[in-house]
Amino acid sequence: QVQLVESGGGLVQAGGSLRLSCAASERTFSNYAMGWFRQAPGKEREIVAAISWFGRTTFYADSVKGRFTISRDNAKNTVTLQMNSLKAEDTAVYYCAATPRGGVRVEKYEYDYWGQGTQVTVSS
Repeated sequence: QVQLVESGGGLVQAGGSLRLSCAASERTFSNYAMGWFRQAPGKEREIVAAISWFGRTTFYADSVKGRFTISRDNAKNTVTLQMNSLKAEDTAVYYCAATPRGGVRVEKYEYDYWGQGTQVTVSS
C-alpha cells in the first residue's frame, strides 16, 4: 500500500507561482509512475501532468504546457509540480497519484493510489 501526502497548496494571485509536493511512503518509489490530477467544483477529475519511473518521460495537459513542470526525486520519494503563471482556471483540488504501470499514464483508472488532495485557489 502506497501512501501519498500532498503539500504546498494555497491562495495565490493570477500570474503567481506555487510548488506542490507529494511525499510517498513506498521504499520502491522508483517502481511507480506518478501523476498530478485536479478537480474543480462540478467538473471531472483531469490529468495535469505525469512522469515515468525515472523521470525520462513526461506528459502535460495542453492547458498547462509551458507553465507547469513535473519532476521527481527517487532518492527522497517525492514528486513535485511547479506551477507558474497561474490562472483563475487553475483553481482546483490537486491530487497526486501513483501506479506501478510503466511509462506515463494519463487516465484516472490507471492509477492505484491517491493522495488526499491539496486546494489551489488562484484569484483574478
